[in-house]
Amino acid sequence: MAATASQTNLAGLPRRLVQDGIVSEARLAEASEAAKKDKVPLVAYLVNEDIANARAIAVAASHEFGVPLLDLDALELDIDCVRAVDQKLINKHRVLPLVKRGQRLFLGIADPTNLQAIDDIKFQTSLRIDPVVVEQDKLEERITKAIEAVDTTMSDLADDDFDLEHLDVTAQDEVDEDIHRDDVEDAPVVRFVNKILLDAIKRGASDVHFEPYEKFFRVRTRLDGVLSEVAQPPVVLANKVCARLKVMSRMDIAERRVPQDGRIKMRLSKNRAIDFRVNTCPTLFGEKIVLRILDPSSAKLGIDALGYEDRQKALYLKHLNKPYGMILVTGPTGSGKTVSLYTGLNILNTIDRNISTAEDPAEINLPGVNQVNVNPKVGLTFASSLKAFLRQDPDVIMVGEIRDLETAEIAIKAAQTGHLVLSTLHTNDAPRTLTRLVDMGVKPYAIATSVSLIIAQRLARRLCDNCKEARDIPKEALKKEGFTDAEIEKGVTVFAAKGCKQCNEGYKGRVGIFQVMEVSEAMGRIIMEGGNAMQIADQAAKEGVIDLRRAGLNKVKEGVTSLVEINRVTIE
Repeated sequence: MAATASQTNLAGLPRRLVQDGIVSEARLAEASEAAKKDKVPLVAYLVNEDIANARAIAVAASHEFGVPLLDLDALELDIDCVRAVDQKLINKHRVLPLVKRGQRLFLGIADPTNLQAIDDIKFQTSLRIDPVVVEQDKLEERITKAIEAVDTTMSDLADDDFDLEHLDVTAQDEVDEDIHRDDVEDAPVVRFVNKILLDAIKRGASDVHFEPYEKFFRVRTRLDGVLSEVAQPPVVLANKVCARLKVMSRMDIAERRVPQDGRIKMRLSKNRAIDFRVNTCPTLFGEKIVLRILDPSSAKLGIDALGYEDRQKALYLKHLNKPYGMILVTGPTGSGKTVSLYTGLNILNTIDRNISTAEDPAEINLPGVNQVNVNPKVGLTFASSLKAFLRQDPDVIMVGEIRDLETAEIAIKAAQTGHLVLSTLHTNDAPRTLTRLVDMGVKPYAIATSVSLIIAQRLARRLCDNCKEARDIPKEALKKEGFTDAEIEKGVTVFAAKGCKQCNEGYKGRVGIFQVMEVSEAMGRIIMEGGNAMQIADQAAKEGVIDLRRAGLNKVKEGVTSLVEINRVTIE
């Protein structure tokens, strides 16, 4: 009897196939010998030679080993998940990454006894591998599609296919040409770095982090303000990847003890190039490298795309059109201050204006604007740049950041003497900006007579219009969040993130949350009388200035973002 024979001569999946009558023992023995000879997996041989049905084998394997069974036709291909596994391992073991959930990777496999495949992928990804049984024929078809999709994704950025080994990559600043490249022109490393950068550009990421640790090396990207892991290459590659990035940005690859700054220009096509601002920082287990992606097209979005409310936009445009005064943009790193400033500069950039900027460094190249990279090592500071600008017949001056009293005083003097000055400051909201200048040592009278507009801002993720869903929230909860009784009575529809193929966990892109405060005479008097930020905030509220929290709630009411996101970026 087949069942008895199989129990004495066979084990595992082959025994189950014989027991279930899917294939005879004799035929199975022949197939097993032929598969070994051809160096192909037994299940693949059985299906390819039409000896057994792929569906029947998958069902038998699922029952025998208690592993879930999945029909691949019911699952969409996840390219990012496929990229997490080395393509060589996918080809070698004929398996397919299906879904990643936290530190778990669900792996499509036709034969769950292929423990070598599971161990190899676990070692490469440092993830927990959960096998899922799938049909052999569908698995082969899906693997082919997945590899084609991964290979072609990068070429979607331009009309021509990218040669990952020979991309046109140059440094922005010419420095020492005698950099030794022998150890970093390794083709796999070059391909890996170029692919990571191209993928980050395509996904719309703002930053790329290369982080070495004692036991692993990871790459993360910041998409819509949130960091997520995209790769875990072998830790032995950390130094080579670091050296490759330093060569691309013309840094000293022999210097590993102090931070370094550099820039990379990556030309994607004849008409499009992307700049990267690069910074290295020595850590316990190597140099962490962070690349900020600088897309010049972001400066040309237009003021309507930033998220200003009508009154806020009108105030910004009003003060941009004034011949003198100071406009300050404030907020934490990564809150979109640079884009707001460059949007204003783009509006002002006409043939009849002389515009000069001092930045550390210049993030976006704007033709028609005289941009200076400050370099404290040679004495080119914000303050010295400003002094030079004032002797160059300027109309508009932009200072990347006011960091010290000397820079603040020169900027304010320029605003008082017929120049429009734009700059940034690190404070939490608009009222605190005025008191921060006082704390730096600027005279209250000078602040009151020069600062004309302050914009505090944050960036919140924008809900995906394709999948956002309305939530029923109790009135008490809405009131606690900050909505007024009148708004609640009228009806507030709150949307939440869901997630679909077109977005990133329910969000797609970002929108600005703004507090735009015109410095009035009453606020000037408060400053000159030694008032504090709370008094300025109260006066601003009387004059109709909404704070960041209120601006965020307005975006929630409009269905632009979610309450969860507003709670993340603003103070409750």
